[in-house]
Amino acid sequence: MRFHIIPACLAGALIVAASLPATLAQTPPAQSSPPPGDPIAILVGRLDLERYKATIKGLTRFGDRRQGTDRNRSAIDWIETQLKSYGCSNTERLHYSYSPAEKPQPSGPPKATGPGAAVGGGRIRGNTAPTGVNMDPMRQPDEKLRALNMQPSTPGAREEVYCTKIGTTHPEEMYIVGAHMDGHGWGEAANDDGSGTALVMELARVFSLPDVKTERSIRFILWNNEETGLNGAYAYVAQRAALQGIESPPGSGKYPEPRWLGMIQHDMMMFDHGMPRADGTVSKDQRPEADVNIEFQSQTKQAEGSQKLAWALYFANDAYATDYPAAVGPHMTNTDSTPFMNLVPAISVRENERGTEIGAGWDPHWHQPTDVYATFSDADFLLGLNAAQTTLGAVARLAGATRAE
Repeated sequence: MRFHIIPACLAGALIVAASLPATLAQTPPAQSSPPPGDPIAILVGRLDLERYKATIKGLTRFGDRRQGTDRNRSAIDWIETQLKSYGCSNTERLHYSYSPAEKPQPSGPPKATGPGAAVGGGRIRGNTAPTGVNMDPMRQPDEKLRALNMQPSTPGAREEVYCTKIGTTHPEEMYIVGAHMDGHGWGEAANDDGSGTALVMELARVFSLPDVKTERSIRFILWNNEETGLNGAYAYVAQRAALQGIESPPGSGKYPEPRWLGMIQHDMMMFDHGMPRADGTVSKDQRPEADVNIEFQSQTKQAEGSQKLAWALYFANDAYATDYPAAVGPHMTNTDSTPFMNLVPAISVRENERGTEIGAGWDPHWHQPTDVYATFSDADFLLGLNAAQTTLGAVARLAGATRAE
């Protein structure tokens, strides 16, 4: 199911917007077009397709970046170096341990997992195609890539990196913008989730430019261990949730873990080629109806706030995205926003609806050796860039972004 703004429901959407919390209420509900000289439009304009592609390409140097491997650790080092080069210099790492043995993901629609996960991935209809995780290295025809991905995962210590844009007026409040940097399937994890990781890194770059100020803080985080059950995101919540809004040291004006206002996850941004045909094949071309999917989970304690956050991104897409529209749906599942969804408004931005489309085989490259940079066209990369425009515009509005003249 998708929600689209149409005249019959516009009034309801405006009622929702009118009841937003103070920070979310900054998103103009009725007038999506930016005013003349809008500084946020200037910030969105600093996103660039070639930069976005180059960042994805840089991530693919590390193969599938499977957790618990040297290639995963090298990718984390590279991400941190890039963040620092953007001026997001207050980078930190979260440390945790992962011990359970990995198990192949079953085929079929994904299911929400982990403590507090809600059921509600949506009902699959129409043509379907098989899905699952490729576990056979010999299905990767590129010998160099196959060799790069050969080292197996081992249990033990794990890390994930993040950096923070400190708010000037309310440093004690924060939006979290995330994506997972690990992958599997014996490809390059270019789309799942190099496309989301590059998006978050590009937003960190734009918000870290010296002429950009925000009233509230923004944390840019690249999760690890998503593919094993959202372990990195669950570790973050376990370690950091109780620290929210605590000034440390007292009187310093510093908040190591600002109070969470919302969590926006990005997981697979580029491939919207439509429903499988009757024979299970999928078109090689981006479909004319391609859009940016924004999902919240309707079966959580934070459902109302999450829906409001989703609409904030919808309106930002209408104002700032150059090529692809947005759609809002209520079936967020099986991604790193799940650990947050009963604690804070949380949404997932992606290429397709997670349960009803990805689970039905709309992306034949999901967890497959074909998830490599060369698979995707500029139309695919452009969809990812439009998702970046959508989130940047929304977060800039919500966090109170301005430019110094």
